[in-house]
Amino acid sequence: MLQKDFTYSILWNCCLIIFGTLICVIGLKGIADPHGFVPGGLFGLAFYLYYLTDWMDPGVIFTLLNIPMFIIGKFFISGRFLAYSFLAMAVASVSYTLIQVDFGIVNQLYAAVTFGVFVGVGSGIVLRSLGSSGGIDIIAVILYQRFNIGMGKFFMAFNLVLFSFSFLTMNTDLVIASIISVFVTSVCMDYVLSMFNQRKMVLVVTEKGECISREILDKLKIGATFINGQGAYTGHDKKILMTIINNIQLKRLEQIVFTKDEKALFIVENTFSVIGSTFSKRKIY
Repeated sequence: MLQKDFTYSILWNCCLIIFGTLICVIGLKGIADPHGFVPGGLFGLAFYLYYLTDWMDPGVIFTLLNIPMFIIGKFFISGRFLAYSFLAMAVASVSYTLIQVDFGIVNQLYAAVTFGVFVGVGSGIVLRSLGSSGGIDIIAVILYQRFNIGMGKFFMAFNLVLFSFSFLTMNTDLVIASIISVFVTSVCMDYVLSMFNQRKMVLVVTEKGECISREILDKLKIGATFINGQGAYTGHDKKILMTIINNIQLKRLEQIVFTKDEKALFIVENTFSVIGSTFSKRKIY
C-alpha cells in the first residue's frame, strides 16, 4: 500500500515528468537542432515541418499538433493522465524555447547515438509516471488499452511513415542518422522502463521441493508456489517449485537448490514485468 501511495503521488509523478522532459529537451536542443536530426514521434513531425517551412519554432508547432491529440485523449483516457501529459507538453514547449545549449559534437554518428541516449532515458523516465510526453503517446496508450496494439509497434509504424517522407525531401545521410538515433532511443527507453520491474521466473523440478521451499522462505525471504505436474515417462506425480526472483538473488537460489538436490532441473526465464502481490502495482491511468 505504501508503494502504491508513493508511485501514485502527485509530487512523485510531476518530478518524473519534469526531470525526464528536461533531459529530452536538452538532447533535442543541444544535439538534434545543431545537426538537423528528425526525432521520432510528434516532436519529430514538428521538427520536419520546421525544416521544410522555417516558419515557426518547433516547440510552438509541437504545441499546435498536440491540440487534436488532447481532444481525442479526453474521450478515451482519464483526466489525470491528460493533466500529467499536458504538464510534459508544457514543460517541453517552454524549455525548448528557453534552453540554449550546444554540446559541440561534430561527428554525425556520435551525435545520433548520444541524442538517442538522451531522448530514450528522458522518455523512459516520463513514461514511468502516470502520464506521457503528449503527442502520439496519447494515441499509443489508447490503442494499447483498447486493442492491445503494442506501443512500440505503433511508434515504429508512425516513424516509418515520417522517415519515408523525410527521405524525399532531406539529405539521405541525415535521415539515416535520425533513424539510428530513434533506434537507440527505443533501446534506452525499454531499459529505463524495465530497470526496476524485470525479474527472473524460476521453475525447479525436484524430489525435494518441500525442503528447498523452506530454505527459500528462510534465507531469501521470498515466496514460492508449488505447481502440480506429472512425469511424461514415469507417470509419477511431481511438484514443480516456482518463484520470482531478481538477478542478485539468482545465484544464491541456484546454490540452495543444488545443495539440496544435485539432480534437480533448474529453469530460468526472463520476465519483462511482474505485477501484483509484493511486486510492482498495476498502473492505472
